[in-house]
Amino acid sequence: MTTYAVTGATGALGGLAVDALIARGVAPADIVAVVRNTAKARSLQSAGVTVRVADYTDPAALQTALTGVDRLLLVSSSEVGQRLPQHRNVIDAAVTAGVGLIAYTSLLRADSTPLALREEHLGTEKLLAASGIPTVLLRNGWYWENFLSGAQAALESGVLYGAGGDGKIAGAARADYAGAAAAALVTATGGEVYELAGSEHLDYAAIAAAITEATGTAVAYQNLTEADYAAALEKSGIPAQFAGFLAGTDTGITQGALDSESTALQTLVGRPSTPLVEVLRTALA
Repeated sequence: MTTYAVTGATGALGGLAVDALIARGVAPADIVAVVRNTAKARSLQSAGVTVRVADYTDPAALQTALTGVDRLLLVSSSEVGQRLPQHRNVIDAAVTAGVGLIAYTSLLRADSTPLALREEHLGTEKLLAASGIPTVLLRNGWYWENFLSGAQAALESGVLYGAGGDGKIAGAARADYAGAAAAALVTATGGEVYELAGSEHLDYAAIAAAITEATGTAVAYQNLTEADYAAALEKSGIPAQFAGFLAGTDTGITQGALDSESTALQTLVGRPSTPLVEVLRTALA
């Protein structure tokens, strides 16, 4: 019997990864959901999944939670700026607990991307390499769900704003990445590096067209400079630091940071990735 664990198992990606493991035939009793709040994990408990409480900032609790685990999916922390020390805690706990393999949700081409997110992900990859535990790198591209808030605003104004120019994004649904993670966690032997990207390659104009198709409301794309886009995001209520991060990501899009011809995701899940229109139609219905 192999015991699998998923960190952040009540989060959007972690929860879907647990579902994907079960869909692949892993018995719920062989899955450990590492969560911060048991109240949010009741559906997991009802499904027969073992729930253990541990925060990324609590080394002792992490070691207890990972005891007896053979294969771990380390879902990257959502706390940008705090990821490296938090991930170090998980990795150290996994070493002490004797975990046999770790799959980590990194960033598309983490070793060469111009995106600011690179530093924490690449740092985590180096920690994993130094740990001695066999590792699988799941270098995730962009989630189509990242555009949902912008789509909502665009439906109100009729304009989708950005600074991505005609740069392409090979996005996929969050569930696609979760399915790939589950497949890799079950089948990988360690040492694999999966550059995960979707089947579609869309620029912002195509994304605006997808919003129009999904909702029936006409939306057009307006390209801004990075500075103007950051200012517009701030004006809409987004904190200055995060607005700058988002605008900088769009500049990365113009440099190809979120596009890839890799078909690793499709190979792992056994099908093309979920089309953006389908994601939008479901979320904005």
